Amino acid sequence: MVDVAIKAYVLFKVSSGAERELCRKISNLDEVLEASVIYGEYDLIAKVKVGDLPELETFLTEKMRTLPSVILTSTMIVAREYKGKSERNRMNTVNTKEKT
Repeated sequence: MVDVAIKAYVLFKVSSGAERELCRKISNLDEVLEASVIYGEYDLIAKVKVGDLPELETFLTEKMRTLPSVILTSTMIVAREYKGKSERNRMNTVNTKEKT
């Protein structure tokens, strides 16, 4: 079966001091795969997964941008995803454990 879901990275600028609380809050949402506090131009990054583009739009406009401490978001849709070496190693470890 082919996974046709949309994955995206959402970058957030948030009110000063709200980073950790907001990161914890959004990490509990079903659509959010990962959420991290970051340093630089943006304050947070979240990797999200939704069914299609209309669902992504709804998620962003109704769940993300309505949070009081969110000042700005920037969304980058994943075009193609590659698993890194550490992910392959983790999967090999899991597969090896399952075989034993």
